[in-house]
Amino acid sequence: MRPPSVHPESNSPAAARLRPLVSVIMPTLNVEPLLDNVLSSLARQTYPQAKIEIILADAHSTDGTREIARKFGAIVLDDNGKNMEEGKRLALQRAVGEYILFVDADNEITHADYLELAVTALANNPQALGVEGYYLPSPKMSSFCAYLSHLLHISDPICWLMSSNPKLVARDGETERWRLPDGTYSYPLGANGFVYRRVDLQSVQANEKFQDTHVALFLMKSGKREWLRIRGRGVHHYYVQTLWQFIQKRRRATVHFLRVQEEMPVNWMKEKPPVPLWLAAIYCVTFFGPLWHTLRGIIRDGDFRWLWHLPACPASVLGNAWGVLTYKRRGKDKKLIADLLVKQTLK
Repeated sequence: MRPPSVHPESNSPAAARLRPLVSVIMPTLNVEPLLDNVLSSLARQTYPQAKIEIILADAHSTDGTREIARKFGAIVLDDNGKNMEEGKRLALQRAVGEYILFVDADNEITHADYLELAVTALANNPQALGVEGYYLPSPKMSSFCAYLSHLLHISDPICWLMSSNPKLVARDGETERWRLPDGTYSYPLGANGFVYRRVDLQSVQANEKFQDTHVALFLMKSGKREWLRIRGRGVHHYYVQTLWQFIQKRRRATVHFLRVQEEMPVNWMKEKPPVPLWLAAIYCVTFFGPLWHTLRGIIRDGDFRWLWHLPACPASVLGNAWGVLTYKRRGKDKKLIADLLVKQTLK
């Protein structure tokens, strides 16, 4: 069934009463430079605003984060956890929406009809586990940021190498149906503009053991192998703007990953990836492998931002190794994730 086009009357009071509530969940910590941007993109959605609740799990920000959130009518919860996933669990326990949209402060919804189309697509495709957003470039990104988020999609060369390529199953109007090849679950799915049904999250006890890539993995293993994309729509992901910020971000991401592994040793990178971790790391510190992908990307896409692949590969190894060393030295420090926060900005 083709999702209906969005019409002005979809925001009429009568139509709004018929639409299911959507809960937007976002973990935050000192994200003042970014927050107005993402919340403004939510305010522009054609989906009835009265049917959107925004919940921030804030880890005690000391800048203007909470003031900006309240300006947009968001619910702000105190997040006392030691990582972002605890904040998402906290917000998920508070959420009452039939659908759940996960966004981070460094996201921006690209199109005003994204949420409208995503909810309609999920309603029409009960076999799908959720809706994944495309990561699209933006003038507010540096060329390096566009390489990471748009060209790689996964924002890290090591993870990119270890990810299986999803296959397009079918297209119906603006809705695309995707799945992984049989025999693998190696794909980090579930964050940055991802939309779930709350009932599906409850089926895998996400409010008790949430971790974004774990939830989709559990749902795929339970039989929901498909997910959806809305053609040409999704998020701008302002991951980092510079190579140095990327090294710092990979350090923090590694510490966060190792901390989560303490609580729940589930890892998509062990689900039959096309390239094992050790080989991906070796690839990244060589020159010829990254050069081959750089040239292939430029020829295939006509996009010279692939040149960033050459320095990003060894930078990934450096940042991840730095994260392992940091975790060994300070892994028990509850404030470690906050201390390693990388200042993110728009271009």
